[in-house]
Amino acid sequence: MVSLSTLDYTLIILFFTVTLSIGIYVSKKSGKDTSEFFLSGRTMPWWLLGVSMVATTFSTDTPNLVTDIVRTHGVSGNWVWWAFLLTGLLTVFVYAKLWRKSNVNTDIEFYEFRYGGKPAKFLRKFRAIYLGVIFNVITMAAVTLAAIKIGGIMLGLEPWVTVVSAGLITVVFSTLGGFKGVVYTDFVLFFVAMGGAIGAAYYLVNIPEVGGIEAIMANENVAGKLSILPDFSDKQALITLFIIPLSVQWWSSWYPGAEPGGGGYIAQRMLAAKDENHAIGATFFFNIMHYALRPWPWILVALASLVVFPDLASIQDAFPNIANDKLGHDLAYSAMLTKLPSGLLGLVLASLVAAYMSTISTQLNWGSSYIVYDFYKQQINPNASEKQLVAVGRLSTVILMVFSAVLALWLQNALQLFELLLVFGAGTGLIFILRWFWWRINAWSEITAMFASGIISILLKLTPLGAYLFHSGTGVFEDYWQYPLVVFTTTIIWLIATYITQPESKVVLQGFYKKIQPGGPGWTKVINEAKADNITIKDSEASWSVPSGILAMLLGCVLIYSCMFATGYWIYGDYNHAISLTLVAIVSGYLLKLTWNKIKSTIL
Repeated sequence: MVSLSTLDYTLIILFFTVTLSIGIYVSKKSGKDTSEFFLSGRTMPWWLLGVSMVATTFSTDTPNLVTDIVRTHGVSGNWVWWAFLLTGLLTVFVYAKLWRKSNVNTDIEFYEFRYGGKPAKFLRKFRAIYLGVIFNVITMAAVTLAAIKIGGIMLGLEPWVTVVSAGLITVVFSTLGGFKGVVYTDFVLFFVAMGGAIGAAYYLVNIPEVGGIEAIMANENVAGKLSILPDFSDKQALITLFIIPLSVQWWSSWYPGAEPGGGGYIAQRMLAAKDENHAIGATFFFNIMHYALRPWPWILVALASLVVFPDLASIQDAFPNIANDKLGHDLAYSAMLTKLPSGLLGLVLASLVAAYMSTISTQLNWGSSYIVYDFYKQQINPNASEKQLVAVGRLSTVILMVFSAVLALWLQNALQLFELLLVFGAGTGLIFILRWFWWRINAWSEITAMFASGIISILLKLTPLGAYLFHSGTGVFEDYWQYPLVVFTTTIIWLIATYITQPESKVVLQGFYKKIQPGGPGWTKVINEAKADNITIKDSEASWSVPSGILAMLLGCVLIYSCMFATGYWIYGDYNHAISLTLVAIVSGYLLKLTWNKIKSTIL
């Protein structure tokens, strides 16, 4: 536990005052109608939305997670989430403009735009409650649990004190300011969070116990964990941490912030953009910052922690009051922060609060939008006025916060439950990618995939079947085959369901195509039928920009991965690799610009 100085308290109070003031300032306009409350009138510029996306994913549990990964698997272990860059850039160059064209209020509303009839209504209602309430509350509880751990280690706070102090301010400005308040405060939160992370990394790497970056690299506990690429001689690590994420995981699993084809709070920000170009610019900026820049301060602190706290026993010795069920490598990040001096400690604590508030405020506004647009207005009161809908949005914001706070106080470890929810989406990602470009996918495709992946995941995670089939040495298959099998099985099941059920009606399909103009061979049948019915519809080849989009995605991956690796090698002092990768980044950036100019010409 550390003691805060007057300067530390001043910085934290100043931060709370600024964020709350922003919420109060924009409250009047945000309460005007639901478009303002949830999408800020669709007038947001790319740079503000991009910063908001980065700030939202800068959660209190993210530094802990990265620290856990680095201490357990080394720097290369981060490929388990670095692989999602492919998903993110596919959204940038293929799907961002399509989402903005759709003009829907939420990505869940998309179901009754793309599909028709009772199956579409069921999908919209079910996923509104599942994602907006159940999944959302568990996500926020996991983030709040991380905040509780940080408050306990650094300040000796009781869990309820942490929840009330951080949660109350967050729910107030989220309720008052709506989406505009969230985005405006995200802009402040981003700089506070990044400043705190970079300042902490610089100071902690150079404390006497660590001795600087050269001492870190020479330390026997760190030397084997510095490689950015996994050990290719370690089959288990190579397949689990590198091959599966890059070959299967990125396109097959629904993951918050990296949904295949876009979705969730990323889609909310694309829908709030001024136009399609701003939607694309926002998501591209987010991916650059999220992958190329932000991880390294956390990685450096994680590596330094291996010098000071080489194992769990050393953490427990330093913090004897930590319960055994809370002890883990993720605590090393908070443990290192206790060594910060006055002033910087206040800034870093403010940055952690900023990370918490940014994530929670986004989750609250996003989840509330589902409750209002996709459940309350559709199922309970279709004739509700705009003022009533805003009131329901504000009330649901408060209720979601209360539910997540109660769950966080009750949970000891949210990780297993959260991972189970993520596996529920294994195999559904391909539908989210193809539904824009293949007319034959219908509502039953998504319903079947959703329940198939859920049932399979439950059988493998909660019954002896999983251990029987997938266990290193004793199972039928090695354990790393589990995820690909879930994806393969789910995909086969939803493809069968697609072909044995009726396609969507011509009216639904033609209406979708006329508005979105996705182009491509997957819509040829719909276009031909429209022409036969004397319905004017644009030829698919004219707007088919997916090949250029995929090329841009690949060039973008080279650019961002090169920047990320180059940053690491500059830090490591490996100047040959650093210079080479910097040149690769410059060349790929130039080629990406040329490709982007071609894509931009197709945006109407």
